[in-house]
Amino acid sequence: MKQITKEWLEAASLDIESSGYLLQDERLTGHVAFHSQQAIEKSLKALIEESGDRIPKIHSLSKLFESCSIYIDFQVDDDLLIGLDSLYLESRYPGEFGLLPEGKPTLKQAQMFHDFSNEIYLTVMHQLQTKK
Repeated sequence: MKQITKEWLEAASLDIESSGYLLQDERLTGHVAFHSQQAIEKSLKALIEESGDRIPKIHSLSKLFESCSIYIDFQVDDDLLIGLDSLYLESRYPGEFGLLPEGKPTLKQAQMFHDFSNEIYLTVMHQLQTKK
């Protein structure tokens, strides 16, 4: 595995670890969503990097999953993807930014985002470790 791929994966791992810690405080569900989105984005970019293709300068998880479909077959929960895409940077700002249509992510939703990001990370890791 390339060194840069390992660095993408380490960064994704740190986002997952961060979101796990943040889950302990219900006030931080928007930040859990942000780190979950980042973990998935970095995991997918690691997959693209390892393939030798150019990493697109986008943050949309939906578009990144489309780009990665040639490397790995993902079964993705579209609702989680749409939720994370809608919360991306907006989760870092006050006011109405960083809200789902029904408001701030609940603790249950934040847990689902965290679990989803961990699942994608582990799937990418497995793919890259078994790739010969």
